[in-house]
This record gives sequence, C-alpha cells and structure tokens, in this order.
Amino acid sequence: MRGAMSALITPFKNGKIDSQTFITLIERQIKYGMDACVPVGTTGESATLTHKEHMECIEIAVSVCKGTKTKVLAGAGSNATTEAIELAQFAQKCGADAILCVSPYYNKPTQEGLYQHYKAVAESVEIPLMLYNVPGRTGVDIAPKTAIRLFRDVANITAIKEASGSMERIIELNTQASDLQILSGEDMINYPILANGGSGVVSVTGNLLPDKIAQLTHLAMEGKMLESKAINNELYDINTTLFCESNPIPIKAAMFIAGLIPNLEYRLPLLAPSGANMQLIEQVLQKYEVKK
Repeated sequence: MRGAMSALITPFKNGKIDSQTFITLIERQIKYGMDACVPVGTTGESATLTHKEHMECIEIAVSVCKGTKTKVLAGAGSNATTEAIELAQFAQKCGADAILCVSPYYNKPTQEGLYQHYKAVAESVEIPLMLYNVPGRTGVDIAPKTAIRLFRDVANITAIKEASGSMERIIELNTQASDLQILSGEDMINYPILANGGSGVVSVTGNLLPDKIAQLTHLAMEGKMLESKAINNELYDINTTLFCESNPIPIKAAMFIAGLIPNLEYRLPLLAPSGANMQLIEQVLQKYEVKK
C-alpha cells in the first residue's frame, strides 16, 4: 500500500477486453519498477464493464504479477454495498494484495452511510482496503473525520487515495492520523503530496511513463526531494494534457499515439478526443521519451 502505482487503462478490441494487450501493459509496469498496478479503477472504465469483465481484469493482473515484486491493488467499488462486497471477496479469492474501494457514486450517502458502507466491505475480507475519495467523479466527499474514524475502527482499512485536489485535506489527514497511508490521486500534485507525508501515488500518467512515475515516487520516499520535484516539474505538460478531457479519454489516446495499444476504443458514453485535443496530445508527446 506504499509506492508508485498506475491506475491501469482497460484496452478494448472490437468491443471486448483486449486481454493480450492488457497483459503486455501490465508486464511493462513491472519492467519499469512500479510497486503495484491498479486494475478496474476509474481509469479502467470500470463503470462501463460488466461484473464478469471486471473480474476478468483482476484475474489477469493477479496472474501477470504473480511471482514479481509488483502487487495488485484491485478496484472493488460500487454504489451498492452488496456489489462492492462481492467484488472485494472475489479479488481476495483470486489473490489480489489489496483492494481500492471508490466512494459510492450517485447515491450521495451521508457520512454515516459512508462509514457503514466501508466498514461492511472491509470486514467482508482480510486483505487491506484503500479508501478512494474522488468527489469530482462520485458526487460525495469522504470527510477527513470519516476517513480517520474508519482507519481507527477497522483494522484492514489502512490507506486512502486522495483525489480531491486539496493540499489542505492532505495535511489535515496527515496531522490527525499520521499512520494512515495517503496516496496521491492527482498527478499534478504527486510531489507536493509526497513532500507532505504521502506514502505513494496512484497515477494516470504512469500508464504512459511508468519509469518517470516510479523514479519520482521512489526518490521522494528516499528523501531526495529536489530530484523528485524536478521530475514532477518535467511532467507538468503531460499531466495537464492528460486531463484536457475526461479521464481516461486522453490517456488512452496518448497510449495509442505512442504505439502502446493497437486500437483506440472506448465504451460509450466515452468517445475519442476532439480533433483539436488529439493534436494537442500529439504535440505534447513529442517532449517525452515513451519507453516500450
């Protein structure tokens, strides 16, 4: 639950999961030193996958990472607690190291509802659970008091992926619960979060540049802050460009342009980027060396 992690895209071919490409992408994450891969999160278009496809992605990730140093943090969230429990138990059964559980979207539960939801999911498994706070996507914010309460009350809730974009939130969590592992969910502020007590990153950019994200994270964890900051600065242009449209639209386009995926396919309602944004992505990519 520490270190450099990538929120993996889910490649498609003719409307189905492109399993072979997915395997190749995960092997590339391992090659360039990522500590964990994260299948079927927001970047993996989990909201458009069937449960069978969701489970298939977890199975593939576990199989590829088996026997390596790269762990699997499996996406196992839902707006229905019973479904989240089902996915969490499946992830544990097939060998995932931990689960990433997004806050229940659309329902807009109360803070007590969030507490009871996460408590039920975590207590249904033995592996660690990472809270995932991304209010801009889900419409609900896991308040710091709720996150800290869960961390203190439930033994296997040990971390939170914070994608609220608030540095004040990071500092509050770190000062009020110093043992809670806080991971950056915003590539633009990976370094500031690491420099303020963060334990790692769950990165979108890591799909494209896993070597750079691994270096940035590991340097910060080794206390080499200026070197880490330099990489964060270097990645500014690509980090901003990869959010020129809703994630994961730009990252999949960038990976297609870079030759990392053979097909540029999304699940509706997501579509390929506009012509102008496709051109922007192409231009910005010229500034970076994308290693195969």
